Order: sequence, then C-alpha cells, then structure tokens
Amino acid sequence: MSVVSETPAAPPHVAAAHFARRLELETDCWDVHAATRDGDADFVLLDVRTPALYARGHVPGAVSLPRREIDAGRLAVWPMDTLFVVYCAGPHCNGADKAALALAGLGRRVKLMIGGVTGWLDEGLALEPSPSPLAEAAAAGQRQG
Repeated sequence: MSVVSETPAAPPHVAAAHFARRLELETDCWDVHAATRDGDADFVLLDVRTPALYARGHVPGAVSLPRREIDAGRLAVWPMDTLFVVYCAGPHCNGADKAALALAGLGRRVKLMIGGVTGWLDEGLALEPSPSPLAEAAAAGQRQG
C-alpha cells in the first residue's frame, strides 16, 4: 500500500460535494483571463494588495481596493448582487482570504482567484503596470493641448 492510498479515498458522492463546494468559492487565473479576454466578465476583479504593488503590476482589468479599505461605503458603487473576485500576491499570502471574508461579511458575493499574481504569471499571463502619476498628468496635458 502506498502513502497515497493508506488513507482511503472519499466515496464519489463525498468527493463530488467537496469539489463542487470549492468551485462555489474559488476560480482560477485562466478562467478569469478567458472571461475578461472574451468579454464575458460578469464580475468585478479586485486586487486587494497595496496601491504600490498594484501600480507595479496587476491583472488587466483589476480594480485596486486594498483589503483594509473594504467597507460598505467603498462598495456602494456596485449593486448588492455584484460578484467580486479577489486576489493578492499568491499562495503565500492570505490577504485575498481576508478580503473575501470581509466582502462576505458585508453581504457580498465573492470568489477567490486561486494562485493570485503568482498563479497569473505561472500561466504565462502578463501583468499590466499602472502609469505613474507624473505620466498620467503628462498624458492629460497632451490630450488638452
């Protein structure tokens, strides 16, 4: 008997319930990418890291909302039935879990993007940097002039 099978596998109905439950709470990087690429994103993607980390590079289409700033007032711009997908740095970070807990505690629907930034990069997907405030001001000046 191997170390894999020394603990018996769960019966199929138990396994099915377990994995269905996980999919209610999680999504993966590729599914987020595919939904945004295909124009099927029916969720708001929240980067819950610090603004500085968001600026260095974030998942395209993500909104920066650090987990410590999640409150009813900040969420008021989205309808109550909005689905939020949250991510942080990666598997070594529990910021997305804390953000998901905060959102759920405010009565909001939420899923965690497993893998976070690390998973996104592991899939071969690119991050999008935010322009610096100076670059944004210069671009605004060029549009006005």
